[in-house]
Amino acid sequence: MSARRVCGLMSVAVSSYGYESKREDEALREKLVEAARSKPRFGYRRLELELRRQGMRVNHKRIYRVYREAGLCLRRKKRKHCVRAGSPLRSCTVPNQEWGLDFVHDVIASGRAIRVLTVVDAYTRECLALEVDTSFASRRVTRVLEQIAAERGLPQSIRCDNGPELTSRHFLAWCMERKIELIHIQPGKPMQNGRIESFNGKLRDECLSVSWFYNLWDARGKVSRWREEYNQERPHSSLGYRTPAEFAKLSAGEGCGKDANRKTQTASFPICLEIPQTARDSHFPTTSAAPGICSS
Repeated sequence: MSARRVCGLMSVAVSSYGYESKREDEALREKLVEAARSKPRFGYRRLELELRRQGMRVNHKRIYRVYREAGLCLRRKKRKHCVRAGSPLRSCTVPNQEWGLDFVHDVIASGRAIRVLTVVDAYTRECLALEVDTSFASRRVTRVLEQIAAERGLPQSIRCDNGPELTSRHFLAWCMERKIELIHIQPGKPMQNGRIESFNGKLRDECLSVSWFYNLWDARGKVSRWREEYNQERPHSSLGYRTPAEFAKLSAGEGCGKDANRKTQTASFPICLEIPQTARDSHFPTTSAAPGICSS
């Protein structure tokens, strides 16, 4: 098939198909190669600045085309990610069986970003730490965990994501020395650490989103007060609507599991007998329907 026939089928002009550029780029090519030899890790944008300093005024698109044709493109090294096996959530039966770690981000009034380190016990749902700062190194993370361990002991395992603070040599060695099983979730699957994600959602909705932080110290104070309220006053649905502190005290005193605690909580409620239809349909029954509904 002829070139004219192909151009007709593709709706391309024959003159455009046979066009050959008459521009001379040899001088520009030599300058680029010379600049690239002196600065081998510079990309085409920095090489363009070098040529401008030498007095050359060339369009950046032309520089990029000649840069590619001369084979000067840099090879970028791809970051190697560790392959993580799936680790679904495990049911916990005692405190300190598993801790969850994660970070939450927010900003203060000046626009500066802050991070909140969250640590939660997977069994009692207690918030063990809410540390607020502008940045966290791995040594800062282990220092917070040491403070928690001094009060309640070390956990059997820690579940976290693959952040640099939680995959550093220092953090891995710290867990290995204390014989703590480190569970890293798969990248892109936060629900493998669903308990801490659920807590982070409550922290975001009830504290961070409704608070205005003037500075770092103001953020630390407000977040610390919310942590006390969460542990001491806020009922938790997965604990039979007990607070985490009440559930932790009950489990420590009786040594019973979560299922037994739920049964005890359910049995302690009054049994409803004759409930009017209006009270069943509404979450907030009227005062006229409330008396005489339940009998213990």
